[in-house]
Amino acid sequence: MQLRERFVRTLTGQEVDRVPFIKVFGGDNAIVPHWEIEEPGVGTNIDRWLQFEGPYRGWQQPGVNMELSRVGPSTVVEDTPQRRIERRGDGSLHVHQKNADYYRQILEWAVRDRNDWDRVKERHLRADDPERFPADWQTRVEAFRQRDYPLQLTHRGVYGFARNLMGDEALAYAFYDDPALVHDIMTTYADMAMAIWSRMLAQVDFDLIECWEDMAFTSGALVSPATFREFLAPQYRRLRAFADAHRIPIILVDSDGYIEPLTALMLECGVTTLYPYEVQSGNDAARMLDRHPALGIIGGLDKRVMAQNEAAIDAEVERARGLIRKGRFIPGPDHFVLSDVTYAHYRYFMQRLREVVMTTRPGQ
Repeated sequence: MQLRERFVRTLTGQEVDRVPFIKVFGGDNAIVPHWEIEEPGVGTNIDRWLQFEGPYRGWQQPGVNMELSRVGPSTVVEDTPQRRIERRGDGSLHVHQKNADYYRQILEWAVRDRNDWDRVKERHLRADDPERFPADWQTRVEAFRQRDYPLQLTHRGVYGFARNLMGDEALAYAFYDDPALVHDIMTTYADMAMAIWSRMLAQVDFDLIECWEDMAFTSGALVSPATFREFLAPQYRRLRAFADAHRIPIILVDSDGYIEPLTALMLECGVTTLYPYEVQSGNDAARMLDRHPALGIIGGLDKRVMAQNEAAIDAEVERARGLIRKGRFIPGPDHFVLSDVTYAHYRYFMQRLREVVMTTRPGQ
């Protein structure tokens, strides 16, 4: 059984010989910088050394630009040993902290009012912009047709796209002060996404639609159930209808934070799978798999144990065995690790997880 088949069958509740062994977070050969000092060559060999299955995170992105296009180059406003501040072509102002795990912050957002949105919509959201497709698209198409790994259509988020234009605080006010603006942003983006996807689907078949959302913090969701139903649910239902029309079995939502309160609502709207289901935020994959038998989960293991010791790693990895047996679960860390994790501990975690994956079958 190929990775592609295992991935789809696992998350849709079909019989499989085992679940995939994938990295879940981090791109190709992704490392924490100091690992290269610990283990020279790890930055180009980690995927092969640890025997991760599949490219990228275990499923692949096609490389088509699904965000703003023709933004143009950024202008450096300030550059010091500690930080760099840039004004981007969409009007937003970004600061990059050079010595931190989470280093980017937006100081000014691209959309502050209707005029900003009209400018962005007109200049940067054309679905027919030829620059959205990479120059080697036809070469990629041929490779995708021969693939043995899952391939996604990328959605920058129903909530996520709007928050990246406006910021969480301004968007929270806009739900009440200017709901028409929010509906227009969400509908316009979905229209654009589906138009681009239709061009792609004319040449390649896809296994999933992934939506980046990050609509929760540790303390809970950034939108209420009522707000979700009014603004987000209609767009998710559109995505589900599109997926069904093109025989795409999985709609995957990526959201950090405590996402359990929104899980049932997502399932109602056609989402099938969630990740990374962060443990540190209070999410409990076992509880939610039991409560929602049709739910798929990727991740669900506490990455923090990798900063502790082998005993803590063993306990967390062994917990994955029970989750796999419940079905519709692909184990992995609930986000990429921070700089307090050594390569030795990351390697030990993944080696132990691989043992569990190779010796555990869903439903048994």
